[in-house]
Amino acid sequence: MDSQAVSSTKARSILKRMTGLFAEQRPVASFATAFNETRSRNLAAQLEVADNSYTRRKGLLGRDGLPPGAGLWIFPCESVHTFAMRFPIDLVYLDRKLVVRKVRSNVPPGKISVCFTAHSVIELPAGTAVATGTRPGDHISIVRET
Repeated sequence: MDSQAVSSTKARSILKRMTGLFAEQRPVASFATAFNETRSRNLAAQLEVADNSYTRRKGLLGRDGLPPGAGLWIFPCESVHTFAMRFPIDLVYLDRKLVVRKVRSNVPPGKISVCFTAHSVIELPAGTAVATGTRPGDHISIVRET
């Protein structure tokens, strides 16, 4: 075996071990609540927070749906995709001051959505944005659980 093949094998072995280490150190999910102050409506009573590389990449992948009152707050984030998802979602894009910049309702699997003025996005069960009347310009309060 030549030296290049040996180093490739070693590199793969090291990466495999590192991947295992990272998989074991997955962050524990934290939660929050989201409330539309402008409309006096709850957006999510059980808002999962995705604020690190692993939870942002994972997002809602692998889930069969979101129950009413649930959601995922991803930050920083200005774009999302729904590839490999199994259900439609609502997207509420927020700037750094938690002001709604863009709302997309009932986004089906296999789509991309972008809002370059956003700092974060809340993914909600389809129909939530319409039911709560959430629109651009609304102010959202997010309270993280301790």
